[in-house]
Amino acid sequence: MAALMYNVSRGFIIFGEHSLLLRGHNHQVLVNSRRYVRALRRRPLAVLYPDGEREKLIKSNKPADEMNQKLFTQKDKHREKVSERAGNKKWSGHVSEWAEESPHLKDKLAGLRFEKAPAGDNRLAKVASVARSRMFRDKEGKVLLEGRRLICDALSAGASPQTLFFSRVERLQELPLDKLQQAKLIKVRYEDMKPWSDLVTPQGVIAIFSKPDASHLAFPKDARLQSVPLFLLCDNIRDAGNLGTILRCAAAAGCDRVLLTKGCVDAWEPKVLRAAMGAHFRLPVFPNLDWDEIPKHLPKNVVVHVADNRVSFIKPPVPGQIENVSSDEYSESDSDEESDDELSLPCLKSQVYYESWAKRNTALVIGGETRGLSLEARQLAEETEGKKLVVPMAPGVESLNSAMAASILLFEGRRQLLKLLDKTRRRTRSKL
Repeated sequence: MAALMYNVSRGFIIFGEHSLLLRGHNHQVLVNSRRYVRALRRRPLAVLYPDGEREKLIKSNKPADEMNQKLFTQKDKHREKVSERAGNKKWSGHVSEWAEESPHLKDKLAGLRFEKAPAGDNRLAKVASVARSRMFRDKEGKVLLEGRRLICDALSAGASPQTLFFSRVERLQELPLDKLQQAKLIKVRYEDMKPWSDLVTPQGVIAIFSKPDASHLAFPKDARLQSVPLFLLCDNIRDAGNLGTILRCAAAAGCDRVLLTKGCVDAWEPKVLRAAMGAHFRLPVFPNLDWDEIPKHLPKNVVVHVADNRVSFIKPPVPGQIENVSSDEYSESDSDEESDDELSLPCLKSQVYYESWAKRNTALVIGGETRGLSLEARQLAEETEGKKLVVPMAPGVESLNSAMAASILLFEGRRQLLKLLDKTRRRTRSKL
């Protein structure tokens, strides 16, 4: 080895891909580079001299041993930390750990505990499915509510929350905490919540509820005490914004309940919920009904009137003669073609909306803008001796929006019913 090192010191080294060439004065040696480099890292066990003598080297290199031992120890600890982090990361992808709560935070949240959602949590994807798919809502029996006010209205009405996502603890404190004991609370980043929301600026709180049943909800007493015997039927309302506005108007006018036929858009569509502003939890809303089921939700002595919002123009009414006006004077269709169904429609008397039409139990049918009133709606109005209510408009103006027509007729119906109830009370007092 000494002789080899001597020749190396006097010669030069040429590195190739696989070999190391050593040149001295009298001979050349070809050595494998990998073995040579590995040999240099080892400590010699013995030294060979040119005269053949042999000397064992048993000297201990304590500083080097200690340094090597220290390096190995650090490497082992690093490997343990890496493996531990990998294990935690793998576990947190399936089950989120409970968030650490300070005693002060526990007092603020009334003892509620919440989870911190890890990145890529699969539960967050279900939020978009519930919001966008009517089939998924009907199959799973779940609805999505977004925003503090809508969630508070649902909790006050007795709706059952399943999962609630929030971005900040302050958003959670704005809700009635005593009604969230059975719900799973999950804290997520605000940036992760934006893709789920249909709002331009999300409010930072989204909840998944069991699909509410109107017959099991507890509506506000003050709203029910101010209600009047006025029932609203929505027939083929396809636009979500229109339906939400109609529901909001029905709640404001004090309607007893709202019935939706199967041709209407889903009442739990996110756009309907936003436009309704909590009306779903202020009065009973019965969706997806067949016409055979409609009479079951109405009083026996009810009178059903229809509002054909496709009427584009009506001549100025003459008091006392409006009852004799034929329905042929009104333009009922945007199409020039007349089908056989239109020829066989029930004959309903037309009446302007501000004349007396609201009795003790009154139902109003609002038709959609595309198809208008269905044949079943007209037949029900004819059977109950109802009328077709018309809102007079100036010449050349297009037909009213369904939501606009509903608001005009509902508030007029409320005015007439309250006036009738007031007369009844006065008569009763005078007899006493």
